[in-house]
Amino acid sequence: MKTHVIVGRGAAASKTALLLAEDGERVRMVSRTGGGPDHPLVDKVAADATDTDRLTELTEGADTLFTTAAPPYHLWPEQFPVLSASLLGAAKRTGAAYVMLGNLYAYGPVSGGPIRPDFPLAATGPKGRARARVWEEAVASGVKVTEVRAAQFYGAGAFSVFSLMVQRQVLEGRLVLVPQELDVPHSYSAIGDTARTLVAASRTEQAYGRAWHAPTSTLSVRELAGRLAGLAGAPEPRMEELTERDLTLLAFTEPFWAEMHEVLTEPGRPFVIDYAETERILGVSATPVDDVLGQVIGRRQEGQPVPVPGVTRPDS
Repeated sequence: MKTHVIVGRGAAASKTALLLAEDGERVRMVSRTGGGPDHPLVDKVAADATDTDRLTELTEGADTLFTTAAPPYHLWPEQFPVLSASLLGAAKRTGAAYVMLGNLYAYGPVSGGPIRPDFPLAATGPKGRARARVWEEAVASGVKVTEVRAAQFYGAGAFSVFSLMVQRQVLEGRLVLVPQELDVPHSYSAIGDTARTLVAASRTEQAYGRAWHAPTSTLSVRELAGRLAGLAGAPEPRMEELTERDLTLLAFTEPFWAEMHEVLTEPGRPFVIDYAETERILGVSATPVDDVLGQVIGRRQEGQPVPVPGVTRPDS
């Protein structure tokens, strides 16, 4: 029986754990709170992943070390290197294959068509450089490593601008204020598709030594909100764009908002991802948008909690 360690406890971590466990493989989930899904093959352990000795102990004998964790958003430049060094250290000491969940910040502003995973990591902002450094150091370490880069998350359990600032407001018929151009195409990754890509990459020798893009669906935030409203029988969304001035004022009450300036796309420029190689080589395609949004509605009808804005991700 294969054994895996997953650092994190959020939606992507939990879905990845269940995919592995449902295939008869044992999973140990590691997070500060010891959270995770209930399954006979999933063990949940409360531990600090920056404690390299403890993480090494937990990873010993595992085939794969997955990480979906991230520090508080506004502390990425200071804390990501510490977390990354510990994860990389545990992979080196144990010989486990290392599978990272990343995002698209490291590319920086991109022009000239859809973003491919072989594009240079040209970000100059602190969060983008932190993400780039994590990947560059992992590749240079000699560890067997791969990274799956996801676009903005959407779907049941997602923690993103869409889930925090659009989803609940649309379902409740309230005004939507979002720091994103309303009618410019933007790529979104479903949690389930991202987890399936993590699992597929971990099982494919060709995947190691390079990065992959999680499958995406591309549409404007107004279109995505409209699809959600239509499926839920909610009113047509009322939407307005938050300006940079709005974000500056909000930052006086919560540091999260100050961090949004770095990751705003250039006005009028679509943010589109190319995941053709993921589909062709790893065999993972994007789930239809309405199916992903239908899961959101089903979760809400079941009375499950909806996330609220904050500075930490539930994966940490």
